[in-house]
This record gives sequence, structure tokens and C-alpha cells, in this order.
Amino acid sequence: MTGNHPTRREALRGLAAAPLLAGSLEAETDASSICFNSAVEMARLIRTKKLSAREALAAHLKQIERVNPKVNAIVTLVPEMAALAAAKADEMQARKETLGPLHGLPVAHKDLVETRGIRTTFGSTLFRDYVPKENDLVVERMQRAGAITIGKTNTPEFGAGSQTFNKVFGATLNPYDLTKTCGGSSGGAAVSLACGLVPVADGSDAGGSLRNPAAFCNVVGFRPSIGRVPNPKAAFAWSTLSTSGCLGRSVADLAFVLSTMAGPDPRAPLSINEPGERFARPLDRSFKGVRVAWFKDLQGVPFDRRVRAVVDGHRKTFESLGCIVEQAEPDFAPAEISFRVLRAWNSANAYGAQLHEHPDAFKDTLKAEIEQGLRLTGTDLAHAETAHGQIWRRFQAFLEKYEYFVLPTTQLPAFDVNTPYPTEIAGVKFDNYIDWMKSCWYVSATGNPAVSVPGGFTPEGLPVGVQIVGRNQQDFSVLQMAHAFEHATGFGKKHPPIA
Repeated sequence: MTGNHPTRREALRGLAAAPLLAGSLEAETDASSICFNSAVEMARLIRTKKLSAREALAAHLKQIERVNPKVNAIVTLVPEMAALAAAKADEMQARKETLGPLHGLPVAHKDLVETRGIRTTFGSTLFRDYVPKENDLVVERMQRAGAITIGKTNTPEFGAGSQTFNKVFGATLNPYDLTKTCGGSSGGAAVSLACGLVPVADGSDAGGSLRNPAAFCNVVGFRPSIGRVPNPKAAFAWSTLSTSGCLGRSVADLAFVLSTMAGPDPRAPLSINEPGERFARPLDRSFKGVRVAWFKDLQGVPFDRRVRAVVDGHRKTFESLGCIVEQAEPDFAPAEISFRVLRAWNSANAYGAQLHEHPDAFKDTLKAEIEQGLRLTGTDLAHAETAHGQIWRRFQAFLEKYEYFVLPTTQLPAFDVNTPYPTEIAGVKFDNYIDWMKSCWYVSATGNPAVSVPGGFTPEGLPVGVQIVGRNQQDFSVLQMAHAFEHATGFGKKHPPIA
């Protein structure tokens, strides 16, 4: 490289020589304490020159070196590329150039997201060596906001299933109990945040892939309204099943990152025509007199008693905020039809040809789902779309009376990492690998914004998430309620001892 830009060797030498501290920070502060600053605070420290981008990167690389081998959260690391970006970020600041909101913050992207020049495997052996030539929208927007890409986080094969393991990188472990799953499919992202490996992480959610791992790892995961973070590359441009989003160690951090990811895109027909900057506003709000619907049993969906005990105990938390809490829930029966069929259809469209060419390259659960999708008829899809419309209208009507619907994020605590998926909860047996996730994908079928917030721990010390669902496109309102709940409880302040 020429001009004022450092060479790769110079950048790495400068990074290695950079102290972990600057300005008024105490000299004895170690890497892990820097890494557990909030993203908002870390950005402020960098902006006020009390911490440089190189120092922030060095601290996180040290934390990754120490902790990541124990949990396997970040599966591709690009320290040289990150060092060059950090050096450039510090040069920009020295020249007093305009800085983005995420300036200097390290970020790792989910391995389903394409990253220019960085291996992207989708958790599949078919793409073990695939290196994209361009970034996906979320990567482009986060980098434009100043974030520094340091690598990729682990995900299940093609993101299928809320248990993060694959044949390329193996399993990602729960930092609160290394014998348990971290959830998925944004499992590597959730563990990276929980362990202080990054302050910022993106993810995606169809059946619970942002909320489920957040609940299992004691962080915050938000599934925004469809179109809030548009996907201009989506094969089914009008589909409302999957969306990109983000996670954070706090609601404020998550909203801060979302402010850089959200915003319209003319290539995505369902994109919401509102700027992302609105999520950077203060989250404080009064909830006096706000009506909250408290779940019953989702018409027979089984819940582990430990999860139910933690979540039910928070009814008084919402009441302490001034809310009027009533036990009520809509009929989710149409979700059973719509989500299952449309998910299978999407899987068949995305991977049917590859399954035909490489039948042994897919795990059994995903293979069965693709094959189910290939057998669907026009009548099947018509019934599914009709049911999809029914659940949407039913849920919106339900929320005319209540501003929020509260329920558990997951139906059970984190389970054994060697178990591909639970086959039974509370004596109810399952046939399908997504049956244990209904508390998440019932909500996905509505398309409404939903967040998982740390709600406490089981007697064994496993995290439990509380799920808050809001009105259509009222994403900021959902984050406000989550912020209030978070401050009333404080469970998110606890970090895993391993970190």
C-alpha cells in the first residue's frame, strides 16, 4: 500500500505495540475489562480519544485468544485485515474526519452473511472455501458506520435449527455451562457477546435465531419488523419469515447498533421507509397504565417448569413498572400451518438443487425439510398463505387491546450440546426438529417485532429469557419496554465466569 496508509506488517507491529490503555483509563485495567464496556461507552471512549481503535482491537484479540478456544464462537478470524482497518480508523480521527457511530468498534459477522474477502461457509462443507467478492447489506452498513470486521461467528448448517453445530467447525458451547448448547442459529454471535469477544454482533431470525441464543446466553436479541433491516438479495422478496437483526449485552447497545443497520433500501419491496437513526434516541419512557397480555400455554405448547417459574415470576416486575397485566393470548393455530409449510418451501427453493447434486452434504433434519418443500403443491401453498394472513390479522387485532404480549423466549433451558434437538418437553414428544421452538416461531409467523431480554437463571445456573412482543412496526416501543425491564431486573449485568 502507498501514501499515508500503513503496510500490513506496519499495522500489525503498531497493533502489537499499542498499550491496552490510554488517556484517563487506569494502567492496571486488563483486556477483559475493556471488552466488557458497553458498545455505547466504548464508542464514546474512542470518540473522545481515551481509547484508540487499535487499542480496542488489541484488547478484543487478546480476549479472543484466551476465551474463544473454550467456546468456539468465532470460527474465522482476520487479525491482519482488522489491524489495517484499525490503523486507518485512528488516522481518520487524527485528521479530524467525520466519524461514524460505530467508529473503531470490532465486529464479527454471522457466517451466513457474505463478507468481501473473508471466508463465508454458511456452516456447510459445500462452501468450506467460499470467499465472497462483495458484502451483504448489513456488513456494508456497519462498516460504513465505522465498525471494524474481525471475523465470522459460528452458525448451524445453512442456519437451520436453533443448535449451533456443523461439519465445518463443530459446535459452539454455552459459556455458562460448556456441556450445553448456546442455541442458534446466531449462536456464535450470542456467545461472542456474552464472553466479551466483540461489543457488536449481527444475526438473523426466522424461527427464533436471534432470540433463542440470546436467551440461552444471557444477552439481548431482537427480531425487528420485516423490512426494518431490508435484504435486497432475498430470493423471496415478499417473504416475511426471515429478517436480519442484531444482539447486544444491553438493550441500549442493541438499539445503538440497530440505528446503523436499519433504514430503507429501494431493492427490497418490504423495506420500511424510516431512517435507522431514530433508534439512537433515549429509551426511557413511562409505562403507567400500559396494558400487557401475559401468556397462558399457547394452546398446549409444553414448557419446562424451570423456565415457566422464572418467567411467571416477572409478572410482578411488569406491574412494578405501572403496567396492567392480564393473562390473555390469541389463537396461534394458523401459525402451525403457515410457518411449517412456508419454511419448507423456502428451504426447497434455496437448497433443492444442491441437495439433488450433493445428497450427502446435508444433515438429516434439513434434508427432510427440503424434501418436504419439494413435495408441496400449489394448493398446499395457497392454504399456507391463507393461514399466514389469518394469524397476522388475528394477532394485530389482539394487540389493539394490549400494547405488549409477554411469554418465554424458549420452552426449556439450554440442553446437552450433543443433542441435535430436544425430542420431548414436559412429557410431550416431538417429531420435528423445530417443534421445541414454538414459543419463538409462533411469533415469527405474525411478523411482529420481538425481543428476548435476560430474565434470570434456573437453579442450575442456566440463563432464561423473557420475550416481549409489540405492535406491528413499533420496534422502538418494544425496545423501550425491554430497556425498562432490563433496568428493573439487572440480570443482564451478569457475565459467564469463563469470560
